[in-house]
Amino acid sequence: MYKKISKPIFILGLVSFFTDFASEMLYPVTPIFLTSILGASMISVGLIEGIAEVIAGLLKGYFGNLSDKIGKRSIFVILGYGLSGLVKPLPGIIQNIYTVLISRVTDRIGKGIRTAPRDALLASYANGNTGAVFGFHRSMDTLGAVAGPIVALVILFFIPNGYTTIYLISIIPSFFAIYFTFIVKDKKTTNKTKQKTGLKDFWKNSGKQFKILFFVLTFFSLFNSSDVFLILKSKEIAKSDTIAILGYVYYNLLYALLSYPIGLLADKFGKRNIFILGLFAFSIVYLGFALSNGFIFIWILFLIYGFYAGASEGVVKAWISDLIPDNLRGTGIGIITTGISLATMVGSIFTGYLWDITGGAFLPFILSSIISFLTALFLLKFK
Repeated sequence: MYKKISKPIFILGLVSFFTDFASEMLYPVTPIFLTSILGASMISVGLIEGIAEVIAGLLKGYFGNLSDKIGKRSIFVILGYGLSGLVKPLPGIIQNIYTVLISRVTDRIGKGIRTAPRDALLASYANGNTGAVFGFHRSMDTLGAVAGPIVALVILFFIPNGYTTIYLISIIPSFFAIYFTFIVKDKKTTNKTKQKTGLKDFWKNSGKQFKILFFVLTFFSLFNSSDVFLILKSKEIAKSDTIAILGYVYYNLLYALLSYPIGLLADKFGKRNIFILGLFAFSIVYLGFALSNGFIFIWILFLIYGFYAGASEGVVKAWISDLIPDNLRGTGIGIITTGISLATMVGSIFTGYLWDITGGAFLPFILSSIISFLTALFLLKFK
């Protein structure tokens, strides 16, 4: 049964909706813009995504911990979303690879500032239903990821190669996202208990479950590269920019529709169990993209990938939130998301490198499939 969503959670959902609206106008077209318009190599795409992720990753842990220390979350939400919104149109103004790099890195700095404090704020408004709360937030976030590419496709339909226009128009939803951040408020608490908030003290006292989860997620992320490679593989199969972007829109629509009900199921049947199912789905998707060159398989595989997405990020953050007390959640979420981001950086560069030297996606995608399958088997044994 669906549960009522409180106003603060809904407002944070609107912030993420408009931010992803802007971001996802750009995300699926950026690899195509880089490779087709600017002439970048696959390893360059991997490097840009990897550098962006490592910057965000390092900052997530720091600002998550800082938000615990000062007991404030909303200020980081305002700063992080504001910074990201302001840099999005830059590649449309100055068209070169370095501008794309600067824009992506600065955008990820904003993400690094806001992510852990925002997730800790979300968890503070949950009342025993973290799966539903994070599932709803992922749904709102991903609905923006559906709207953004659709707008981008409409622009490209009327303005062939209109990438400059897409970058410039992205500032409009960014403005609405920034506006709603000023409505976000910290939850008042009567908890005056003083606890050490240093990273070393947190890690020492975090518990076995948290530590194992950190290492498992970080290891898996080494083989979970950026989604831009799935977009590029879809383009290779379909031989069409439009079909590649539509496949990504289709995946995000499924992700948005599934995240909230999957979050409810995670509250009922356990976050670990749902995440394991997601890992098996991930393994199937990457195996399918590695072996298949059939047009119809793009849609089947993105359908399965939508389930994986709904069963992963929101569910994992809910799982972490259940393991950590409210006043230390910024640090806990920040540490794990830092590990994931740094590992994804390595994974993206490695995937781009393997793609370039082997002339295709087969080897990196097969590795991703095998590792996710083994990770799921390990978690089946992990209690």
